[in-house]
Amino acid sequence: MLGNVEALIAAVKFDGNGLVPVIAQDRATGVVRMLAWANAEALAATVTRERATFWSRSRRELWEKGATSGNSMKVREVRLDCDGDAVLYIVDALGPSCHTNATSCFFRNVTAAGLRSDDGPAGLGKP
Repeated sequence: MLGNVEALIAAVKFDGNGLVPVIAQDRATGVVRMLAWANAEALAATVTRERATFWSRSRRELWEKGATSGNSMKVREVRLDCDGDAVLYIVDALGPSCHTNATSCFFRNVTAAGLRSDDGPAGLGKP
């Protein structure tokens, strides 16, 4: 178990829908893999099982990253920002994190010429 679930839930400032944004960052490379949403149940599952778990706003259900795709995330740390209104999962990611098969969901770079696709933030090592 990663830590005290009750302390985490008490410190998080959930929005009006009972959700908080969660950023997943690769422990080895520093690449921001994805952003998703979590409710208290998803955060508790993440801390307890050490697997990135989120709340699907479209399906209205919990989902564990990789449960169907195999592209899982082992959570090594859970961190809160200074205001408690955003959560950071430090993860060991297995496979791509984006549903498009990109390493990072942030694969579109805004340039003077428009959007350019790559496989994530420049200058960071890739798995």
